[in-house]
Amino acid sequence: MKALFIGGTGNISSACSRLAIAQDIELSILNRGQRDPDEIPGATWIRADINEFSRIREQLSGERFDVVVNFIAYLPGEVERDIQLFSDICDQYIFISSASAYQKPPTHAVITESTPLANPYWDYSRNKIACEELLISAYRERGFPATIVRPSHTYETVIPVAIGSWEDFTIIDRMRKGGKVIIHGDGTSLWTITHSVDFAKGFVGLMGNRQSIGHSFHITSDEILNWNQIYQAVADAAGTELKAVHIASDFICREADNMGQEWIRGNLIGDKANSAIFDNSKIKRFVPGYVATIPFSEGIKKTVEWFDAHPHRIRIDPVNNRLMDTILAAYGG
Repeated sequence: MKALFIGGTGNISSACSRLAIAQDIELSILNRGQRDPDEIPGATWIRADINEFSRIREQLSGERFDVVVNFIAYLPGEVERDIQLFSDICDQYIFISSASAYQKPPTHAVITESTPLANPYWDYSRNKIACEELLISAYRERGFPATIVRPSHTYETVIPVAIGSWEDFTIIDRMRKGGKVIIHGDGTSLWTITHSVDFAKGFVGLMGNRQSIGHSFHITSDEILNWNQIYQAVADAAGTELKAVHIASDFICREADNMGQEWIRGNLIGDKANSAIFDNSKIKRFVPGYVATIPFSEGIKKTVEWFDAHPHRIRIDPVNNRLMDTILAAYGG
């Protein structure tokens, strides 16, 4: 199988790249060359910017791929560009959408692929929905071979908390210094976090699977945790005590809005303030044997160790610290 990954070196995509190569898939990675090729040994690298349409079309002239995957498409215009670029040179195009596109607030506790797509709180999610609609239309009207994958909260090289960190190390540093951290609500809403290595098992299983064309899938762990358990696992991985203050999501969003951090509202009210329990029976039907095996308590330890092993990866974001400090001060915490 011959595959092209656009991106291919990020938090989710790196694990997919490694597993694809391990399964003898002939993988090319197209990106701007900001990552070390040694991170994904065995891949062929195409140094280019996917947004340079004419140049990319020229570089890919004469090529044909069994699978093209875009890990970094967020806007409808980017998907429309891909439809033009790849309609005649791939047998399957996989779009990475987001489980945050599912209906918010949810009207049913269990999320399936048939759960409506509607998120009035987060433009990121609405853009992903618009991208999906373009692909579905292209599939129906022109036979464009699209498969849609909706990851939920997936991690390997990020700290997957709701407030305080993502690509940065701020919340771990804060915890280790004895600082207070914020948990939205009372911390008892249910959530699903998936390790990228587990996600890759289901994802690579869809590559080249012609039966998956025209379908949408989410790929998540079956482990369900509440946010108190998630933050406790992060503190345990950091080797320190959890000092948590529980604050209502509306209060957090109001203070964040006042700081110009409006994205917090989408991140919380449009996503993480809601319980998320995923029915993975569809991905298991299409990829027999798929199962997520890395519990969060183990996976987050590996993530913290990954940061600790290389100090250059550790970045403390003053904006995240200021956000938490301002909300805590306003709350009286």
